[in-house]
Amino acid sequence: MADELRPVTLTPDYVIYPEGSVLIAVGQTKVLCNVTVEESVPGWMRAQGVEGGWVTAEYALLPRSTHRRTSRETAGFKGRTQEIRRFIGRSLRAAVDLKKLGERICIVDCDVIQADGGTRTVAVTGGYVALAAALRKLIQGGLLPSEVLKIGVAAVSVGVVGGLPVLDLCYEEDSIADVDVNVVMNAAGEFVEVQGTAEGASFSRATLDELLDLAQGGIARLMAAQRAILDEIA
Repeated sequence: MADELRPVTLTPDYVIYPEGSVLIAVGQTKVLCNVTVEESVPGWMRAQGVEGGWVTAEYALLPRSTHRRTSRETAGFKGRTQEIRRFIGRSLRAAVDLKKLGERICIVDCDVIQADGGTRTVAVTGGYVALAAALRKLIQGGLLPSEVLKIGVAAVSVGVVGGLPVLDLCYEEDSIADVDVNVVMNAAGEFVEVQGTAEGASFSRATLDELLDLAQGGIARLMAAQRAILDEIA
């Protein structure tokens, strides 16, 4: 149905070495999210005298994550990759009190091992769980206050396909969508980011409102899945 999420699976501690690790599968899209916490901050923060820490994200499509082999970006990142990295980073920073993080940087590596639509939104949803797991370890060790984790965040794609609003588009739906919107929200029901475009024809305010309502319902269900897995590994 148009208002249904694809099946969601979160597998914590998928890799044993990072401070936080989650493999998230949403339908056939699978993203490995690993978090590294380093006792340092970016040079620009020191130069500008900015207090606290930082959260940043990396993103990559692995070579056979797509229908045809995607070449590794060894000669610099493509514009799309850079834009997605910033999207994920902005979204996850909304979940953290950067001043309470202290002089630390959290690097969230999001590697797409199988792509079937919504890779950036899936990365945000899985990235939050991996980030929360990593910071909880520091909280439990007495190195950070519990308030460093401000609020949960999750993301989903919505669009108009064949004239109908659809939640959580797979690649087949996304490739023919007339409207494509990526929505990030927090647990308070507030918007963190909305990226939308008319792929075919322009769309009305009423259509946008309908898509945002659809996204909000889907994100609420994603957050329930996030809370369940974080409670399980607490």
